[in-house]
Amino acid sequence: MFSLSEENYLKAIFHLEHNYQGGVSTNALAEEMETKASSVTDMVKKLSEKNLVNYKKYQGVKLSATGKRTAVEVIRKHRLWEYFLVEKLNFNWDEVHEVAEELEHIKSEKLITELDRFLEYPRRDPHGDPIPDAQGNFNVSNRMLLAELEKGKSGICIGVKDSSPDFLRYLDKNKIVLGKEMQVIEKESFDNSMLININEQQLRISQAVAMNLYIKTL
Repeated sequence: MFSLSEENYLKAIFHLEHNYQGGVSTNALAEEMETKASSVTDMVKKLSEKNLVNYKKYQGVKLSATGKRTAVEVIRKHRLWEYFLVEKLNFNWDEVHEVAEELEHIKSEKLITELDRFLEYPRRDPHGDPIPDAQGNFNVSNRMLLAELEKGKSGICIGVKDSSPDFLRYLDKNKIVLGKEMQVIEKESFDNSMLININEQQLRISQAVAMNLYIKTL
């Protein structure tokens, strides 16, 4: 049984490991957790003593097999709860993250198993992120950022990289939703902004927006 704080650290390390081949630095983890590097070091040592991470000074931290399994379990619960809140309780997708942050720490395995069954085993959360199955397997699909799509090419919007409420509200305001087809009409070399065709209308978006939308090419 692990504490809320320990689970949050494991989840953060899991997400950061994709960007750090040799191990996640304590500074990167401190930035992610919005705390001091000294606090991170103390927690990492604690996690290491519980065999949840492998840590060597100046070499960063990596999840152990047990740590990874625990992190994936927390992520699974988080994304199932997000799906439940949107699909069954009519929350907006910009409202669910903080609520799911609390619900993800519920320890009942039976509750999560029954929740998954009740929801008919969803494969993606409201933001397009894959929901791990009960064995911890992710259904990963080929995807790319909209910013990488060439002029004249089209793709289906399948996820967001930035799931902050401000960005999600921006997408709602401009009627950009998952499952919609986008075509790049024009790419501006000066600032990398784009003119796209979506919902049978043209919309100019910034590079920041294009760098935070995942698409599947057609």
